[in-house]
Amino acid sequence: MDELLRQATTALRGMWRRRWLGIVVAWVVGAASVAAVLAIPDKYEASARIFVDTQSILRPLMSGLVTQPNVDQQVMMLSRTLITRPNVEKLIRMADLDLKIKSKAERDTLAEDLMSALKINNTSRDNIYTITYRDTQPEQAKRVVQSLVSIFVESNLGDARKDTESARKFLDKEISGYEKKLEEAEARLKEFKLRNLAIQSADGKDHFAKMAAAGAALEQSRLELREAEQSRDTLKRQIVGEDPPSLVPDGGPESIAGISVPEIDARIDAQQRNLDTMLQRYTEKHPDVISARRLIKDLEEQKRQELAARRKTALTNPASSVNTNPVHQQLRINLSETEATVAALRTRVAEYQARYDRLKSEVSLMPQVEAEFAQLNRDYEINKKNYEQLVQRRESASMGSEMDNTAGVDFRLIDPPRTSPKPVAPNRALFLPLTLLLALAAGVAATFAASQLRPVFFDSRSLREAFGLPLLGTVSLLADDETKRQERKDLLRFAAACLSLIGAYGAGLLALFLLSVRNA
Repeated sequence: MDELLRQATTALRGMWRRRWLGIVVAWVVGAASVAAVLAIPDKYEASARIFVDTQSILRPLMSGLVTQPNVDQQVMMLSRTLITRPNVEKLIRMADLDLKIKSKAERDTLAEDLMSALKINNTSRDNIYTITYRDTQPEQAKRVVQSLVSIFVESNLGDARKDTESARKFLDKEISGYEKKLEEAEARLKEFKLRNLAIQSADGKDHFAKMAAAGAALEQSRLELREAEQSRDTLKRQIVGEDPPSLVPDGGPESIAGISVPEIDARIDAQQRNLDTMLQRYTEKHPDVISARRLIKDLEEQKRQELAARRKTALTNPASSVNTNPVHQQLRINLSETEATVAALRTRVAEYQARYDRLKSEVSLMPQVEAEFAQLNRDYEINKKNYEQLVQRRESASMGSEMDNTAGVDFRLIDPPRTSPKPVAPNRALFLPLTLLLALAAGVAATFAASQLRPVFFDSRSLREAFGLPLLGTVSLLADDETKRQERKDLLRFAAACLSLIGAYGAGLLALFLLSVRNA
């Protein structure tokens, strides 16, 4: 520790001997740095504020119907990628900054300077963007900011349209491809159906269900055929006399109800209808009602007598009575109808039997046919589903584009481009004190360097350590009064030089402050 203190003391004493060199260097560096600060040209700042309104009442209303991109993220990305080389070159042309450019190197330098000087700041919560630019010419700074605002708005619209068109072209291309696939799949399905037209079912049943239905229909037809044959045989036996029917009733009141005598029955029906009409208007005691009932009773008695006469004739001449008897005629009619029914049912049974046999013979082929149909139908359904989804998304994209054109992002210029009335740079009130510190540091560094280049020994120990030789002794110098007065004067002059340096800086700062107050 003592050694470090001794070395530091030796260095300080050496620097003190070179103090005038340090004060000269401090004055020179201070004057040069002040001149450099004063020579920096004034810069004016132009700025503009833009509010990006991404909220629209159509967006929540059309939610789920159209494809809606993240507009806030798009605008944020646009603001971060706005200051690019193509946009800056476009800005140079719009702001007429290329009028004085004579070479490509100057254009590149100007573009680099603009990319580093342009600033875009935003508040993500409010979507307010501030564009700033500094230049030595106020009007030029304002033109640059105005041009960048225009590029900001136009870039958003252009990119949105470009993205929509790209998406639409891609969807149209995919839809055309799936249309071709659907046409090919439909052609394969058509060829398959034509090739297997005989085994197709219109009700959607499979082969085994159709065979079971055909078997059930065959059994039902056979049962109906047997019933019809039994009915036909019974009618034949009745006609030939095996089961003789009662061709003529015995004349009882209940037996004549099912026997028809056309002339009398027509009159009875007419009187019965007339009686019903009168009963709607009159009572049972009315003379017309009593007369109508008496007439109906007489007609029924006449019918009974007619049937009795026929029965008597049938008993005396049975052969002729059978041929003319209405019951016998009705039996023959029923027999003819039953014969027709039996023939129809036999045809039906034969048809169902042929169908069942054909379906049974095709059982071994059906698994292969159904597997092929399932494969074709699956491919067709997949292509159809993808095609419908692509068409729906294309319509959704078209609606989204229309919605963006109607209620897209709204750019509102809150503060138009304007230039600050006073320079915003450089901050000379801050730079001047820094130049004073720089001057003092340069003076101290100069004195230290001079003391190290031409060192001086202040004690015997340092001399002995430096040369490694034995030291015989030291001679001390006793200063007289004149020498002490000279040292005091020299110290006062050095203090005055230091104070004058600090005072000059203070006066400069005061003048700068008064000048800024006067300009304000």
